[in-house]
Amino acid sequence: MPAPEHEQLLEVVEICAGAGGQTLGLERAGFRHRLAVELDENAANTLRNNLHRFLGYDKEEAWSTVRVGDVADPAVWNPDEFKGRNLDLLAGGVPCPPFSVAGKQLGAGDERDLFAWAIELCDKIKPKALLLENVRGLSANRFTGYRQYVLDRLRDQGYIAEWRLLQANDYGVSQLRPRFVLVALRPEYAKYFKWPEKHSEQAATVGERLKDLMESNGWDEDQVAKWVQNANRIAPTIVGGSKKHGGADLGPTRAKRAWAELAVDAMGVADEPPQRGWTPAPGKPGPKLTTRMVARIQGWDDIVLNDEDTPWDPDVDDREFLWGFTGRKTSVYRQIGNAFPPPVAKAIGVAIRDAIRQVGEPRVLVEHENPVLDPVYKLLTESARPLTVEQIVDKLAAVGVVMEQPEVERHLNHLSRDFTLISRPRSNGAPAYSLEGINAFVGQRDHERHVLFAQNRAKIS
Repeated sequence: MPAPEHEQLLEVVEICAGAGGQTLGLERAGFRHRLAVELDENAANTLRNNLHRFLGYDKEEAWSTVRVGDVADPAVWNPDEFKGRNLDLLAGGVPCPPFSVAGKQLGAGDERDLFAWAIELCDKIKPKALLLENVRGLSANRFTGYRQYVLDRLRDQGYIAEWRLLQANDYGVSQLRPRFVLVALRPEYAKYFKWPEKHSEQAATVGERLKDLMESNGWDEDQVAKWVQNANRIAPTIVGGSKKHGGADLGPTRAKRAWAELAVDAMGVADEPPQRGWTPAPGKPGPKLTTRMVARIQGWDDIVLNDEDTPWDPDVDDREFLWGFTGRKTSVYRQIGNAFPPPVAKAIGVAIRDAIRQVGEPRVLVEHENPVLDPVYKLLTESARPLTVEQIVDKLAAVGVVMEQPEVERHLNHLSRDFTLISRPRSNGAPAYSLEGINAFVGQRDHERHVLFAQNRAKIS
């Protein structure tokens, strides 16, 4: 539910807002949006409608709060407007494909990568806190250097940052959905920050979560009961996909097999629940899900399709994660599937809110010790001259880090994909390495992202 009236709402700017999963969670945690920026027009319209219908914005305010377009385009919004405003939170779910296996984990070489840019945006706006979420792929060894760069830049900006892999089902969401979350706060607030506690009760199974919807169109009671019994686990990760790939279905081959074990046909999304007498076609495991069902599994209490002006009365319906969606079925599915589950966003939002309000006992900040995720990255960025692999091995050993030559070479290979790795031959022929900056877009006017983005905009989501 909304924050108590006696508590002053905190202000947030949200980038890459999508259809509002994170927006809703943060609002329920006690934040009010000064601005939300989203590239997809359908998702932006969904967000505007819901700010008005469920979150108490008047229509004009809801429309002006949401900007549509490339978040890095100064013609869409001007970050300088928020300089010196003492903003409470900068938040966003920057694009996931640069770090996902499906997106080939191109990292800084992907024109959709905005993570490093968001870190520089934080330095420009200087909020009290930063929240960025992404896929689990960003936690892989492939990106240790990238993550180290992020921590170092935030430390240089005066923030204390922490990464954490959170599982959505630990916060009541009926889905195996790991999200890699970055939270950074100014030191006076960071010492009050605690990651949200996991729920004591297990998340509902798919069958439990969707039983009422499966029987809502007349499907036989005994068939529904059998289906609920088979759908006796939480769901695999819902994949929203991107405009580069096909229509609405529930994921790649492995995910489809997992859905089949839950008696769900993952080859598409249904227009309505099963009717009386419905049985699966030969070779099919069970019914398809509707977008309303998918939204339930993604953490919404319920959804209303398309734009409806019926006002929401919290005194009559106290469910806090209600939402509506605009657009055709495939667009709605993608909006839902790409969203940050609202209950998880709320849990993190409450933790950040309490830290900003300095609630509870402060903790000792071990982050002052300058955490090291990638020792090869740290060594190269702090070295005044290029280093050979042998020198890297020796220098790491001198500080207690044991790393053999093949492992150092693997680190260098990963670093070369996200940073400018310079190799200069020594007199003995051995290459010596130095790092000269991240390849990612951080706002450069001459960066190739501008050309690639313009060429591929219609396929970017």
